Amino acid sequence: MQLFYQEHIDNKSINVHFERDESKHIVKVLRKKAGDTLHVTNGKGWLFTVEIISDNHNKCVGVITEKKYQEPQQLYLHVLIAPTKMNDRMEWFLEKATEIGISEITPIICDHSERKTIKTDRFERVLQSAMKQSLQFHLPKLNALTPFSEVIGQNFEGQKFVAHCEDDKKRLPMQNEITSNRLTILIGPEGDFSLEEIQQALDYNWLPVTLGNTRLRTETAGIVATTIANLKFTD
Repeated sequence: MQLFYQEHIDNKSINVHFERDESKHIVKVLRKKAGDTLHVTNGKGWLFTVEIISDNHNKCVGVITEKKYQEPQQLYLHVLIAPTKMNDRMEWFLEKATEIGISEITPIICDHSERKTIKTDRFERVLQSAMKQSLQFHLPKLNALTPFSEVIGQNFEGQKFVAHCEDDKKRLPMQNEITSNRLTILIGPEGDFSLEEIQQALDYNWLPVTLGNTRLRTETAGIVATTIANLKFTD
């Protein structure tokens, strides 16, 4: 099944109108014609079966013939992560984390951050592409780039973990500490969190955890944390 994304449709919609680029892809590349079937999601849990009624390569139109809702996965995983210096590495994290299973991402600015701007539109497209490729119907939520100081004291539901590399601070294996299906995980920049940030996290009752025995790059740490969390809730 090839999946298309249309954020503006819902379970009350009747027709689906595809933009020019996607229309061209459907008609010219995939060679779809009137009467053919497409599968479309709005990223909010709905899967729509759509029959093409106009195969115009500039404005393809379909009518919804069937709709089905998929409940979100049991795990709600929110990763707060410092963007990497190279954009492609951050995009790799977003892509793979979406494929594995992630609910929400908040890019954060830390004391040791090398990147303090992000390309939100580009990141959104990466998330959409990964959702479609992995045949999922819930698009992860991408929040705005936020300073560490503004997120550390927030009242997140469920468990809160901070993954850092300081050996003199007691850390526990993350996989042994998961007891909730709502998890929020802090992942720092390449230079790790500063000592002050780690202490702030501890003061706000974030549980210090380790993701393994080796020092990981930021994007790798994000993927390892995402994988550990999802394995806890895999049938």
